[in-house]
Amino acid sequence: MEPRREQGLLRTDSIPEVGEDAAATVGMAETLSEEEQEELRRELAKVEEEIQTLSQVLAAKEKHLAEIKRKLGINSLQELKQNITKSWQDVTSTAAYKKTSETLSQAGQKASAAFSTVGSVITKKLEDVKNSPTFKSFEEKVENLKFKVGGNKPAGGDFGEVLNSAANASATETIAEQTQEETH
Repeated sequence: MEPRREQGLLRTDSIPEVGEDAAATVGMAETLSEEEQEELRRELAKVEEEIQTLSQVLAAKEKHLAEIKRKLGINSLQELKQNITKSWQDVTSTAAYKKTSETLSQAGQKASAAFSTVGSVITKKLEDVKNSPTFKSFEEKVENLKFKVGGNKPAGGDFGEVLNSAANASATETIAEQTQEETH
């Protein structure tokens, strides 16, 4: 073989690719004797024959495997389920998963506590609003409206009843006005 010629970091000769025929490589065939080339051709034929045999054996094994699975009632969907289950078990047994799960659990507990606190604050604020002078004044005006619209019913009751009563009275007035317009 002749030495490689190099220019700086770049090679000027070709490098055989994986699986490339050694006898066809430029420069290589010229440096091998007839006897060496013939030996390589025999080895090449032998390796190709072994590959062919191994491919046939693999195909037969795969066919046998499929037959065994068929007899056991194992289908592709069941295999997929088993693979997913196995993968999930592998994931959940890792330290990273356990640490993440623990962290998320703690975060959930903290978020739950925060929402509880926010709920308490909102409830307190609504109670403050209900007890405020402005709300009381509004409540009195609604009760007065109820009295004026509803007649001699006693004022009082809870605020929801007052609003419902006012809404019903308003709806009754609207219906009465529409009926009056239709008759004229």
